[in-house]
Amino acid sequence: MKILVINAGSSSLKYQLIDMDKEEMLCKGNCERIGIPGGIFTHKTADGRELDKKVNMIDHTAAFTQVKDALLDAEYGVIKSLDEITAIGHRVVQGGAIFHKSELVDERVIQDIESLIPLAPLHNGAHVQGIRACRELFGDKVPEAVVFDTSFHATMPPKAYMYNIPYEYYEKYAVRRYGAHGTSHRYVSARCAELMGQDPKDLKIVTCHLGNGSSITAVDGGKCIDTSMGLTPLDGFMMGTRSGTLDPSVVTFVMEKEHLTPGEMDQVLNKKSGLLGVSGVSSDDRDVTAARKQGNERAKLAQDILEYQISKFVGGYMVALGGCDAIVFTAGIGENQTAHRAAVCQQLAFMGVKMDPQKNEEMVRGKEGEISTPDSPIKVFVIPTNEELVIARDTKALVEAMR
Repeated sequence: MKILVINAGSSSLKYQLIDMDKEEMLCKGNCERIGIPGGIFTHKTADGRELDKKVNMIDHTAAFTQVKDALLDAEYGVIKSLDEITAIGHRVVQGGAIFHKSELVDERVIQDIESLIPLAPLHNGAHVQGIRACRELFGDKVPEAVVFDTSFHATMPPKAYMYNIPYEYYEKYAVRRYGAHGTSHRYVSARCAELMGQDPKDLKIVTCHLGNGSSITAVDGGKCIDTSMGLTPLDGFMMGTRSGTLDPSVVTFVMEKEHLTPGEMDQVLNKKSGLLGVSGVSSDDRDVTAARKQGNERAKLAQDILEYQISKFVGGYMVALGGCDAIVFTAGIGENQTAHRAAVCQQLAFMGVKMDPQKNEEMVRGKEGEISTPDSPIKVFVIPTNEELVIARDTKALVEAMR
């Protein structure tokens, strides 16, 4: 059984074609900087063939076209026909109060995902684009499944997911913390336990998914007890274009001063804030890093804020967990930005975190392993996330259940 996994982020689209008989990846790729000038498309096969090109992708539909062409390419492809693909699994950020588990796709499911776009404005719309493009390409013969990031966070207790607003809004509109990146947090927390040679039930882990969209989760005994994203992926700490947590009065104050509509303010908070808003350079941390090296003070400020806020969330979740056995860094920034990891661990040194500088510098570009010193009471790991495998497993189970 070959399953194509589509994992769309706010400015990226990762994919893998996985042979589920052996859980072997046949090829994988990434569409980067979607909607941003200087788009990059990479495609790698398991036997070492690599396609790397610059191509502007105005939206996720355009990115999916690149994926399809690469899979069938005479030189870089891994299948002769699209008929070889048994099923397709899609990552969906927000399932809201509608979805609590993975589901097979039909028109009702698509419409329900669309109805949740206000809760994940940078993602759910892109997911729907990808799903509809797949259905048009493959037809009804190929089953498709959706795996929701919010599912992993369903174990949060009410004290973690409720907001300090009139309870009636929870009863009327299900306003609560849902979280996101659950598929990633689910994978890396379980993988961390494997690397430590322990049962997940015996561990307290803080997982840091740091990318263009970022979140941090407290995992106790393999279950989420708190997470930084909230009703929407806007909550938490600074991201590529998102503001993260701020005083609600900032919203009303700016709206009044700038005469903004709610929709316009939503655009400011979701697409014009974060690294982009503070640095004035870019939403991509690599661009901000380059500007910082050239002496750009606003770029430096943006990254200082990012590192400071990550440290505060990690420290807070150690308290929520009542201790901490391990910290995990994952996703684009978490897996590759050694300076950010070092800065965060330095902030947490007083709590027992001891980083090995040499290991930290070595653990980039897909490498997995521990970057803390042998005597560090709190272990620190870099674990490349594999949301695709989790999605493929759920998709396989759903497809087999329908047979």
